[in-house]
Amino acid sequence: MDCGYRLHSRLGYKVSRLARLMETELEEMISPLGITRLMWCILSGVGLENVNTPSALANYVGIARSAVSRALRNMEDMDLIRRCGVDGDGRGVEIRLTQKGRAVMEECRPLVEQLNDQYAGKIAKDDLDAVLRLIDALSAGETRELVRL
Repeated sequence: MDCGYRLHSRLGYKVSRLARLMETELEEMISPLGITRLMWCILSGVGLENVNTPSALANYVGIARSAVSRALRNMEDMDLIRRCGVDGDGRGVEIRLTQKGRAVMEECRPLVEQLNDQYAGKIAKDDLDAVLRLIDALSAGETRELVRL
């Protein structure tokens, strides 16, 4: 019986599979440094793009604030980040990298670049630019928070 449906030809399957391949490789590359992909995203957000509040980090990564808060607690225990009060009443918090956090971020950065280059290098630059534009178009208007990264 041929109903015309082929899982392996579907957009969702193809995008999910590529994401899982890249996620798994990244986890394997950075796990010896003691961090997860989410921790990498937080380190790079704070250290490279000046995203420095829990809410801004949740938006930056695209996940729920509760997931970022758990990661920040773990990262603080690992001496990768520190939380600093920014106003008199103690509710405002700014995230800063510690010296160790900055060192781990700098050690991870070439690994992340290597992985990105490995996949991006498989297609011509114009094709890559088109793929990135199309992914942006496909995700435009979608605001769902992802619980985990």
